Amino acid sequence: MSQETSDLTVKKEGNLPAEMNFLQDAGAGLENIDKGDLALPFLKLLQAGSDETKKKHANYVEGAEAGMFYNTVTKRLYSGEKGIEIIPCYYKLTFPEWAPFERKEGRPVSPDRGPEILAKTKKDSSGKDVLDNGNQIIKTANHFVIINGEKPEKALMAMKSTQLKVSRGWNSLMQDQFETDPKTSKALPAPMFSRVYNLSSVENSGSFTWHGYRVSLARKVDNASLYQMAKEFHGSLKNSNAASENKEESNY
Repeated sequence: MSQETSDLTVKKEGNLPAEMNFLQDAGAGLENIDKGDLALPFLKLLQAGSDETKKKHANYVEGAEAGMFYNTVTKRLYSGEKGIEIIPCYYKLTFPEWAPFERKEGRPVSPDRGPEILAKTKKDSSGKDVLDNGNQIIKTANHFVIINGEKPEKALMAMKSTQLKVSRGWNSLMQDQFETDPKTSKALPAPMFSRVYNLSSVENSGSFTWHGYRVSLARKVDNASLYQMAKEFHGSLKNSNAASENKEESNY
């Protein structure tokens, strides 16, 4: 075979279509990525003072306005007035320790000191729980949800301060949902992730203007794939929390 023929043969073989099978290779390359390597997506309710609404700020997001919802990972904005649909999957109350705002340390000093830490705090003039070192304990209601849409997104809603009242009302609403067992006619608590809720924002006025959450029941989940996604998200968070608690107990 001549060199010319050999080159032609190689060229022909090189042009054969490569096989792409994304399903067969599902998850390949992601084996060593665990939850600690992922950015936690927050569903943030933007305020007038949020960096995302300031055009000259480095974190400005085009089109962002106070009262909108913002996914900090996907960078997607949602209308607070129109609202969005969410499916709650997991709930946890935490007691993070924060440095005073003026120190601008960003992330909490500790993500969760537990409810017992409140015994070591004193109320300051504004009613905040403060430790002897000057740091604050900010009681936070964490609602892990799926944002329902063309492409469902997982996110965390962190409610604190005045929004704790909204959180308690939402929890009560979720506990009031039941399913009837056809065999026994007994009413059983419905899974948290079996219901779709409407989430919107509402403007509040006082000494200053701020936006809060508004949550209302929409309907039962009517999509099997979406329900399975929510169920798996719940299971993952539940297992992760159990593992974290077991690790803390083993440290004592």
